Amino acid sequence: QMFIRDSSAAETAPLPAGAGAGARPAVVPAGGLLEREIERPRSGPMRDIVATIQPEQDEIVRAELSVSLCVQGAPGTGKTAVGLHRAAYLLFAHRERLARAGVLVVGPNRAFLGYIAAVLPALGEFTVRHSTLADLVDDVTVGGADTVEAATLKGDARMATVLRRALHDGLRPPTGPVAVVTRAGRWTVGEEEFTGLFADAAAGLAAGTFRYAIGRERLAGRLANAVRVRAEAGGNFPTDGAVRTLARSRAVQGAVEAVWPKADAAALVRRLLTDPQLLARAAADGMLDADEQRLLLAAAPPGGARTARWSPADVFWIDEARDLIDGTGGFGHLIVDEAQDLSPMQCRALARRCADGSLTVLGDLAQGTTPWAATSWSAQLAHLGRPDAHLEVLTRGYRVPAEILGFAGRLLTHIAAELTAPTSARTAPGALTLLPTSDVAAAVTAEVARARTRSGSFAVVAADADVAALAVALRTADLAVDELRADSTPSRACLVPASLAKGLEFDQVIAVEPAAIVAGEPHPRLGLRRLYVVLTRAVSELTVIHAEPLPAALHSPVPAAIDPSPGRIAVDVPIITET
Repeated sequence: QMFIRDSSAAETAPLPAGAGAGARPAVVPAGGLLEREIERPRSGPMRDIVATIQPEQDEIVRAELSVSLCVQGAPGTGKTAVGLHRAAYLLFAHRERLARAGVLVVGPNRAFLGYIAAVLPALGEFTVRHSTLADLVDDVTVGGADTVEAATLKGDARMATVLRRALHDGLRPPTGPVAVVTRAGRWTVGEEEFTGLFADAAAGLAAGTFRYAIGRERLAGRLANAVRVRAEAGGNFPTDGAVRTLARSRAVQGAVEAVWPKADAAALVRRLLTDPQLLARAAADGMLDADEQRLLLAAAPPGGARTARWSPADVFWIDEARDLIDGTGGFGHLIVDEAQDLSPMQCRALARRCADGSLTVLGDLAQGTTPWAATSWSAQLAHLGRPDAHLEVLTRGYRVPAEILGFAGRLLTHIAAELTAPTSARTAPGALTLLPTSDVAAAVTAEVARARTRSGSFAVVAADADVAALAVALRTADLAVDELRADSTPSRACLVPASLAKGLEFDQVIAVEPAAIVAGEPHPRLGLRRLYVVLTRAVSELTVIHAEPLPAALHSPVPAAIDPSPGRIAVDVPIITET
């Protein structure tokens, strides 16, 4: 049952049930191991939740190593648990192979990684690497920022083609012969033969047979071998070692440099963003229009290639360029959480790190909160290099009580109408409280004081811009809690910016000013998705404190949120009515 509480009242009163077709049944579940384990109070980082793994989840965990999976999971369906237990299972079943190739878990930020860090060690696995996307390219210093428009464009999959064209733009066919002088004599490779060697190497590069740097080495080796043929015709027979030395000689390297120059990833990206002519050539044939080219040139980071203040989106341009030049090492299996938020260029960065392995993709399209968030898994999986990955859909939730899931579910028709509304396997009467107030800070401090008297974890979640003021109010009331940052780990009592709430869970959540959370995003739909994330972080209780009217989307008819399992008792989850 949902409650609405007047901040001046001492008692909690039930919100009158709304009449009409919008109301949906809820159920009161019986007790059991699952309920007891989920409802056991939390004290900080995510714990091993093997006791809560359900049959439909276990099937995903035990899928073959060769199978790439995508798990579309509604809040509380256990997709993160599935991913972590899949890592442990695969390491157990394929220990020798994965010991060599490795397993990588990628999360959205360090706070999330800190939250899940203890799970695999608790299962006996200590070799899995945990990383954010940015940490995969941690030698590129981020010091700048793009506009939303520029960041979205830089994350577009077309940028991979633009970068490849820019790199290949530096190739120049030979314009003369190559003369090589050694102690044994002087030999000349004619322009026509050199051009043929160059054309063969360029064709292999264009076909993707090898990377740019390997192509350069091959050309040098072929050129040195051409000199060897001439030497042998004259009665000199250089050893293989001498030919390798010749390939590294000043004469051969100089000839190669003129037609196939060395490339540096950061320098290439910097030049592409500052050279209109190069960008125009790389963006030809309708790849980018004039407005898009101007937007990229305007988003060039200040400084040189070594001192540039790169933006987060630039990092993945550099990573793409490095792969084009030198290639990228990979893992035997990669697990990526919150994958719906990745740009196509970020997806490509992950795809090349499991090119010879398999992939487990975890996410929820309804929780996509970046401007470039995926709208379909088919497109996202194509960017991840796994268009044939098997899609699993989890809609039966265990963590979020039906009362809370039903309330948050009112947003689904506005943020992801194509998704099946999730159901909940458990209820918690009184789990949801709406608290309208004229003094948000006072209401928050009162709720924090109340939460401190209970066991388990709690979090105050607010719009990013409101966190600092709430921190001051709580300190003033001698109720200071830990302020969660992108590089910290959640504790038992946290003040959480809405942008960092994704993937976390707390026994009690105090959600502050939903309208401000929505307004904190660049687009209303993204704001509603952010709010959906915030409203689905609670395991036992959700209190929504607001001075502004609740977003209109929360007045929508509630989708079915209750698991209609046999033997459960139906109760009403009403429509909000406010006066």
